[in-house]
Amino acid sequence: MNILEIKNLVKTYENLEAVRGISFAIREGEILGLLGPNGAGKTSTISMILGLLLPTSGSITIFDKDLSTRRSEILEEVNFAATYAQLPGNLTIWQNLFVFAKLYGVKEPRKKVEEAIVEFDLRQFRNTRGSFLSSGEQSRLNLAKALLNNPRLLLLDEPTASIDPSTAQTIRLQIKEYIKTTKAGILLTSHNMYEVEEVCDRVLFISHGKILLEGDPRKLPAEHGKKNLEELFITVAREPLALQNQNES
Repeated sequence: MNILEIKNLVKTYENLEAVRGISFAIREGEILGLLGPNGAGKTSTISMILGLLLPTSGSITIFDKDLSTRRSEILEEVNFAATYAQLPGNLTIWQNLFVFAKLYGVKEPRKKVEEAIVEFDLRQFRNTRGSFLSSGEQSRLNLAKALLNNPRLLLLDEPTASIDPSTAQTIRLQIKEYIKTTKAGILLTSHNMYEVEEVCDRVLFISHGKILLEGDPRKLPAEHGKKNLEELFITVAREPLALQNQNES
């Protein structure tokens, strides 16, 4: 079963076509990496999947339901985390998680919050306000919040950006464990190619709103004459037309 299916998705801002007819799907238990340079169309795509932006054309189907007509129902089983989307800094960790658990309609919210605090090693910070947390602690809090409702579709926009390698590794392990135990689907963006190789089952490279490449992140570089995923990413960023022509030929 496909958790998410996107067909011919287009988003135009006045004279700028940010997303240009992309199509892809995420299967149950799959982590899909959406990769590309800044301005490639990744955030616009995620915003449309969340229903924050309306597509200019195309369709988004989640759990076999049309997002345009069943958004509220679908979003009960979707969540999102990003380093730039920080939680209210005037609330403590416990207060933040409890408020969101109530907003999500989580059963036994107090119990769920306590479990999340333990799982994400936040016990010593439970009464600390968000504004006093380090970037790594905020990232763990963001992911804890995003898993409160046990989402079947999880959108992660650079979940480990600007945090130390040890914390990033912890977060990656938690992401992999979640997908293993729930068979949910995850759409992940990252500029850390080591991270992508470690957690993603499949990747899409997007440039100027179009998908250029798709495949296994551990095999794709060699298929295009590159020594690793980072070198392939740089080529996508600097020479997308060359890759497109190579792909079409």
